This record gives sequence, C-alpha cells and structure tokens, in this order.
Amino acid sequence: MSRLTRSMSSEIRKVRSTKLWWILAIVLAGYSAFLGALFAFLFSSMGEALGGTGLDLPAQQAANLVYSTVSTSGYVIPLLFGALMATGEIRHRTIGLTFTLEPKRGIVLTSKALVLFGIGLVIGIAGLIGAVGAGAVVLESTGGDAMLGTAETWLVIVRVLAAMAIWAIIGFGVGILVRNQAFAIVITLVFTQFLEPILRTVAQFLDWSAHVAKYLPGAATDAFVGAGALSDLSTIDPSMPAGVAPLGIWTGLAVLLGYALVAVLAGWLFRWRKDVA
Repeated sequence: MSRLTRSMSSEIRKVRSTKLWWILAIVLAGYSAFLGALFAFLFSSMGEALGGTGLDLPAQQAANLVYSTVSTSGYVIPLLFGALMATGEIRHRTIGLTFTLEPKRGIVLTSKALVLFGIGLVIGIAGLIGAVGAGAVVLESTGGDAMLGTAETWLVIVRVLAAMAIWAIIGFGVGILVRNQAFAIVITLVFTQFLEPILRTVAQFLDWSAHVAKYLPGAATDAFVGAGALSDLSTIDPSMPAGVAPLGIWTGLAVLLGYALVAVLAGWLFRWRKDVA
C-alpha cells in the first residue's frame, strides 16, 4: 500500500467518523427537492396560466433548469463541507497528529483533496435524488416533460456531479486559508447566498460588468453545467436585460478548476507549510 493510499484511507475514516457528511447530504436533498419541485411547477404550469410571460420554456431547457438547481443553489453545501474538513482539524488540534503519521504534507494535501472530491460526488448524488425525484414528478404531473430519456439531460446531471465535487475542493482551499471555523462558515454563506447572486443580477444591466461577472465561480459553474437560473434570467424574466453570452461548457470547467487550484495552492503556500500551532 502506497503512502498516498494509506493517507487517503485515513482521511476516509475521518470523514466516516463524523455525521456531518450525511447530514449535509440530507439537507441538500431536501433543499434541492423543494427548489426542483418549485421550478418544475413554474416552468410547466405557470407559463400557460400567466399567458406566456416567459415562464413557458421549451421542455429540455425547463428540465435542465430544474435539475441544475442542485449546482446553482446547492453548491454551498460541498463548499461548506470542504471548508469545515480543513478548519475542523485545526480547531481540534488533530492536524499535528496527521502530520506526525504522514510527514509529507503534499501527500496529506493530495489525499484530502481526492477524498473530498469523492465526498462531493456523494453529496451531489443526494442533491440530484431530491431535484430529479421531485422535479420530474411535478413536471410530468403538471403537463410538462421530465426529459429523462434524452442524452442532454443526463449530460447535465453528470456535469452537476462534477461541479459539486470541485466545489468541495474549493471549500477545502478556503478552509486552509481562513483556518477559523466560524469565519469560514460566515464567508461561505454570505458569498454564495447573498453577495454573488446580487453581483450577478446587478451586473446584467451593464455590458462591461456582465463580461466580468461571467467569470465569477457561480457563473462558471452554471456555464459548465449548461444551465442555471441566474444565467438564464432574461429567458425566465423578459424584463431583465439579455446580457452577454455565458462562458462555454469547457471554459466554465477551466475557470472552475482554476478557482479550485488557486484556493488549494494559496492554502499550501501561505498556511499549510507553516509549523503547526
């Protein structure tokens, strides 16, 4: 067994020893089910009721928006989990023992990132069970089409999973940099639930700011997934300006991976290599 494999095995045991990962998975499943059902009702039922005011979307686009609620609104969950896994060891002073058992800090960093990628996938699956389960039922029951038989739908679902896994690694990098657990929680919640959505919405009204906003992490996530409520504001709400074209799928992935790489490398350079307090 290699040192990396042993380190990964240790990190998996750490995750399994806590209830946090499955509690957050259940929270995301419920949250995604609520949003998926809500969006499905709006897109398949309300469009006709409101006389075609922009909510009457093509079936595939509506389904994509319903299922992508997991990554559009729920990426805060793997982000938070990754941050807490980093700050938790610092708070409870177990990081010193970790480095004693595996002195090569690069191996520890890599093993943690790989394990968090896997946990991000698990959390993403839980979210998709909620969004697809509730959203598909509501779409079909209100005269819409769940579009579960199309390749595009399943590609969106796969990209949602990949995005959620990457967000867990971004959270890990943020946690290393911040170190303080309470501060990490505040930062992730304020940025994901308030600051970035406001910035992205306001940015649509000016051409230059819209060009900048499409490189924000949430916007890059929507571009990679191929759907997102904030990215499609002008389609959902005709009163909103059309704005600029979003990043492509591969560009969105590159930007999102860039955020993960920068976060982890910054944590390595400025925090990880220092002596344990």
